[in-house]
Amino acid sequence: MDTGTVVIITLIAYKLALIGVGLWASRRTHSNEDFFLGNRGLGPWVAAISYSASASSAWTLLGLSGAAYVLGLSAIWIALGSIIGMFVAWLWVAKRVQRLTRMQNYLTVTDLLAGDTVGQWREKIVLSISFIILFSFTFYVAAQFQGAGVAFAETFGLPTTASILIGSAIILFYTLIGGFWAVSLTDTIQGSVMAIAAIILPIMTLIHLGGFEAFWHAFLSVGTSSQISFNADQGWLLSLGVIFGGLSIGFGTYGQPHLLVRFMALRDDAARRQAIYISSAWYFIVFFGMIFVGLAARVLFEGLGDAEKVFFLVANQVLHPVVAGLLIAAVLSAIMSTADSQLLVSASVLSHDLKLEQRLPNQRLIIGRVAVLFMVVIAALVALYLPSQIFTRVLFAWVGLGAAFGPLLFAKLLGWQLGAAHQFMGIWIGFSLAVILSWMPNTVGDIAERLMPFALHMLYLILMRKS
Repeated sequence: MDTGTVVIITLIAYKLALIGVGLWASRRTHSNEDFFLGNRGLGPWVAAISYSASASSAWTLLGLSGAAYVLGLSAIWIALGSIIGMFVAWLWVAKRVQRLTRMQNYLTVTDLLAGDTVGQWREKIVLSISFIILFSFTFYVAAQFQGAGVAFAETFGLPTTASILIGSAIILFYTLIGGFWAVSLTDTIQGSVMAIAAIILPIMTLIHLGGFEAFWHAFLSVGTSSQISFNADQGWLLSLGVIFGGLSIGFGTYGQPHLLVRFMALRDDAARRQAIYISSAWYFIVFFGMIFVGLAARVLFEGLGDAEKVFFLVANQVLHPVVAGLLIAAVLSAIMSTADSQLLVSASVLSHDLKLEQRLPNQRLIIGRVAVLFMVVIAALVALYLPSQIFTRVLFAWVGLGAAFGPLLFAKLLGWQLGAAHQFMGIWIGFSLAVILSWMPNTVGDIAERLMPFALHMLYLILMRKS
């Protein structure tokens, strides 16, 4: 049985299981709170793994392994930045978001960020938040669809168009029928598959290369001076750019609506405390596993034109076709685990935040589902007609959302007194800088793009806060 056959059989069985979850979840979805927050009943395992899978997506399995192939050891700072961001989010942000949103009965992240502002400025803030979420998620979801295209193309030789349409149709179906419960449960399944893949592939690769010592000697012999250095073989000043540029990717964590809703939906504080340990273990396994895969690919393959294919190349090189097929299915799991969460948040923006549901109060669930369909179509068109590297596209959306919303979220949770006009200006300072810097030539470690928008937004709020 070849890899393609295994993938087809696995995917059919897997997709039927996801659709079954969606149908089961649809029986628990009777209101907007059910559809968008699962009636705030998320337990620790579902919360932790669905959060982790949604945060990591195709950019970790494909993008991070590709980055490690190109950058070498200095890619570890990207992994550490993501892990630190996760720790701060679960240890400090989650508790306060859970408490505040439950107390105020907030349904969406826009509700949380707009807070108690009133009048014309509240409307401007809500519109700004809604636009930034929809704009950024269009590119984020498009990156997931593009990842599906890479997976199908590598496995079956299918054209990108067919691959994107197949993947988006499956995601659309179970998101539509089950809402938040379907998304969270399927994300948990998919996150578990990703973790298993991140254990099996590095172990089998290490065995294939003859053990760690053999791998390390081979890597030192084929890697360039910048790839075998943790600071990319830069001087001490530029080294800071490499290190802090990688670590700064963690700042984007605090402004991701599809992650914050997991905190809003937590069942209780006990679930949050347990979820910290589960999410931490998942992050270490997946992130460091993909770093190793990228470094090992440098030993196995030279001169790859598309580094984001190293996951598939390594899997096909070191694994039995049956196991390789299962791991390729894991990549598609990663893609769906992020796309479905972002589609659901986008639907909540269109139906709840922009008040479309008020025009048809008896059709609120239908409006939410139509909003999901709308976002799938737009994201698929972007993936088809505006192609880009997966890592680059995700990084743009990640940084933009983090810079726009992260500092304001911290200000809200710290209880700072800020005028509505300053909140509005801060959002646009962060987002606009992220967009502008994404167009400019990269600095060492991309430190300007990853750090400056968040830092300047935060500084602005500190200066504008009322004593």
